[in-house]
Amino acid sequence: MKNISIFGTSSDAGKSTITSVIAKIIQDRGYSVAPFKAQNVSNNAMVADDGSEIAIAQHFQAEVLNIPTSYHINPILLKSGRKSSASLIVNGKVVANRDVREYYRNISELKPIVKDAYRYLDNQYECIVSEGAGSPVELNLMDKDLSNIFIATEFDTKIILVADIEKGGVFASIWGVYNLLPKKLQKNIIGVIVNKFRGDLTLFDEGVRIIEEEFKIPVLGVLPYIPFNLGFEDSQSLMNYQQRSRVDAKRIGVIAYPTMSNYNDFEPLIADDNISIEFIRQNISLDSFEEIILPGSKLVIKDLTWLKEIGLFEQLQQTKTEIFGICGGYEMMFKRVIDNECTESIVPTTVEGLGFIDDDVILQKLKIVRKGRYRVFNRELEGFEIHNGVSKKYPLYYQKGNIKGTFVHGLFDDLKFKRYKRETIDSFVGEMIQRLDVDRIIESLLLEKN
Repeated sequence: MKNISIFGTSSDAGKSTITSVIAKIIQDRGYSVAPFKAQNVSNNAMVADDGSEIAIAQHFQAEVLNIPTSYHINPILLKSGRKSSASLIVNGKVVANRDVREYYRNISELKPIVKDAYRYLDNQYECIVSEGAGSPVELNLMDKDLSNIFIATEFDTKIILVADIEKGGVFASIWGVYNLLPKKLQKNIIGVIVNKFRGDLTLFDEGVRIIEEEFKIPVLGVLPYIPFNLGFEDSQSLMNYQQRSRVDAKRIGVIAYPTMSNYNDFEPLIADDNISIEFIRQNISLDSFEEIILPGSKLVIKDLTWLKEIGLFEQLQQTKTEIFGICGGYEMMFKRVIDNECTESIVPTTVEGLGFIDDDVILQKLKIVRKGRYRVFNRELEGFEIHNGVSKKYPLYYQKGNIKGTFVHGLFDDLKFKRYKRETIDSFVGEMIQRLDVDRIIESLLLEKN
C-alpha cells in the first residue's frame, strides 16, 4: 500500500482532523496505519508512551487509531522561544533554543532525522498518513519545507488536498496549489476534499462540476462544518470551539496569555454542559466567574509580565474567587520565578509572582518530561508533566483556601470524558466517511510500495 500526504490549500484548512479521518478509514479496511508530521510548530504538547515530547495533534491522531505513541510520529517540534527564537525539540528531546532564521538556514541538518523517523514507521506499518503544514506552495520557503514537499517527494506519497471553503476563494486556492506544485507531485494527487461547508451541501454541486471538469481534479467529498472540540492543535483551532452550556452552568474564566500552552486540558470542561468556559484576553472584571484558571505557559516570565501590564495581575491578587493554576500557571502563583540559568531570559532574571504560595519557582535548563499515575488533591489520576520550573516545598501540587495548583496535566479527564471522547471521535469519523469517496481513496493507495 502506498503512503499518503494530506496537503492544505491554506493554513487551518482542517489537515489535522482530515489526517485522523483518512487514517481511520484505512485502518478500518484492515491495514495498520500510523500518523506522521515531520515538523510541527505548536506550544501544545503531550508526553508520548516512550517518554518523549510530541505535538498534541499527532498524539491525538495516534489516540484515534489506538496505537502506541513515540517521537517517530513527530520528530521535529518547535515551541515559542524568547524574542525571535524557538525551542527546538528533536526526537522528543529539547536540543536548543534557535533563532528562527538560523533554524531555516540549517534545515538540511534535520532532513536525515525526519527520514529516519519516517522509515522506522514505514517498516512498522502498512500505511503512513502524513500531515502537511500550512500551504505546500509557499514558493520562497519550498526548499525549507520539511512537512509537505520534502516528504511527498522523498517517499513518493499519494496526496490529498484539503480546501477550506469557509475562508472564501476556494477555487483559487485549489487551482493555485495544484498548478504551483511540482509536476511529479501533481501526478500523485488523488483528489481534493472541500472542507467546512455550512448549509445545504447540494448548493456546491456546480462547484464540484467546475473542479472536476475544468480543473481536472477529482472531488473526494464535500464535508459539512461540524464542531469538533477535541485535539486542538493551536490557539487558532481552539477559538473555533463551540459549547452548549446550561443556563445555570458554572462560569469558568481561563486567562489566555500570549504563550498559553496545553489548552487541551480544557477539552473536558468544554464538553461538560454544566460548565461555561470563557477565554480572557484583556482586563475584564473577574467577579462574575466562579473559578479562574491559569493555564500552561510556554514562557512564564513573559506571560507574567503581560498579566502585570494589562492589569489582570492585580485583580488576581485581590480576588476571593477560586484560582486554579496548571503547570506554567501554577508557577506564576509562587512568590518569585527565578531564572538564573537563562532558560527563558537572555540574562539571569527574577520576577515577582502572584505570591499565593510560600516558595520560589526555579527555572532550570533540564526539562521535566514525565507521564504516569499521580496522586493529586487526594485523588489518583493518569497525567503528565512538561515543565522547567521546580519547587522544593511543593514539587507536585498546592492547595489552601481559594488557591489550588499543580504541575500535572490531565486533571479534568475522567471516565465520563474518555467515553465522550471516543463516542465523539467515532461519530465524527462516521459522518465524514459517509461523505467521502472511500473506494477511490483506497484503490489509489493499493499499489506496491517502492
